[in-house]
This record gives sequence, structure tokens and C-alpha cells, in this order.
Amino acid sequence: MVRAVLEAARGELGNTERPAGSNRTKYGEWYGLDGQPWCMMFVQWCFAQAGTPLPCKTASCSALLSWYRKNQPERVVTDPKPGDVAIYNFGHTGIVESSAASAVTALEGNTSSGDAGSQSDGGGVFRRTRRKTQVTAYIRPFDEDDEMDQETFKSMWLELRKELQNNDSSEYSEAARAWAVQAGIIQGSDPLPDGSPNYMWEDLLTREQMAVLLYRFAKLAGLAT
Repeated sequence: MVRAVLEAARGELGNTERPAGSNRTKYGEWYGLDGQPWCMMFVQWCFAQAGTPLPCKTASCSALLSWYRKNQPERVVTDPKPGDVAIYNFGHTGIVESSAASAVTALEGNTSSGDAGSQSDGGGVFRRTRRKTQVTAYIRPFDEDDEMDQETFKSMWLELRKELQNNDSSEYSEAARAWAVQAGIIQGSDPLPDGSPNYMWEDLLTREQMAVLLYRFAKLAGLAT
């Protein structure tokens, strides 16, 4: 969910009102309030595009925060994460992209590209970095488990496999392991730091690897050439 929301928001960077100063955008048109301040309508649009519309449909920053404080207070947080909705203390909002010690970077609608223009009615979609002291609260519309995406899962899985790819093994298999190595059925992979073969005894076995093991055994038994 988080990734989809951020991708939706990033895809809108640089979009501006047509005509300038009119508050007319596709976000306002989608919401049904075209021509009105649209920073929250942009946030609502992004979550809807990601297939996870916010439970409170409002164009008001304060109204969204009030709804969450009343109905889902556990989702009003102080530690920003990507995908959170930042409610600023100057009547503005944005979707958190990243966070540092004292600042937060968000994807915002109806703001200016720099500090020279209006920050809450600037007319465009821009990435802005602001002091955390400017934030009243963060709303986390997603469950913690929703943060898992394909790239995160892949990274975690690779880290787990690294833990499995070693020579750790149980005592009960000692004789079987010694026979399999001596017979050439199991062959070591890349050597360990000490130079010894790494048989990766606790690693998972693919069907391709299983076929190789069976073939080696069949050759050993004279059943294959």
C-alpha cells in the first residue's frame, strides 16, 4: 500500500493548476470541489489511486485529523514513516516520503516549489522538506504489516537465506552427511571464510537441486549413466 501511494504521488510531481491561480486541477475535479484549495484533495486522490481510499473523505486538513483522533486515535502518531499523512500547523498537508532527525520530506499538492511562494496555496505538486516543528501530527492510515512490499520481502528473504547457508547441522545426521559427501552426492558451494567447503546443510532444496541429487545417487547405484 505505501509503495502504491508514493508512486501515485510521485507521478504527479510538477503538475500545476490550469489556469494558474485558479485552484482548478484534476484532483479537485475528481473530488467534486474544483476551484477550491486542494492540498487535502490531492492526498485523498493519491490514496484512492492506490486502491486504499482514506476512511474519512474530506477536503479539510483539520477535519481529517479530528476524525482520526476520534475514531482511530492509535493512527495519529509522532514518528513519521513513508506513507503517513503529515498535517502541518499552517493549514496544509502532504504525504511523507522520508524522514530525518529534524525534518520531514513530503509529496504535497497546492504548494510552491520553493519558500518564495505560498506554502499552502502555491498551485502545484512538489516535493518539499520542512522542519518537524511545522507538523501538528502524522496520520498513519495503514497497518504496520501493510508496509511489506515485494522489494522488502525479497530483501528479508535473502537475509534469511544467508543465515541458512552455512554448515550448521544436527548430530543425528552426522553419519548420513559424511556418506553423502564421500559419495559425491552432496558437493560444497563457495568456501567458508576459513576455506572449508560450505555444504549449506540447513538451506532449502529446489526441485532442480533435488533432481541433481537423485541423478547422482542413481549413477552411484548403477541406475543411470
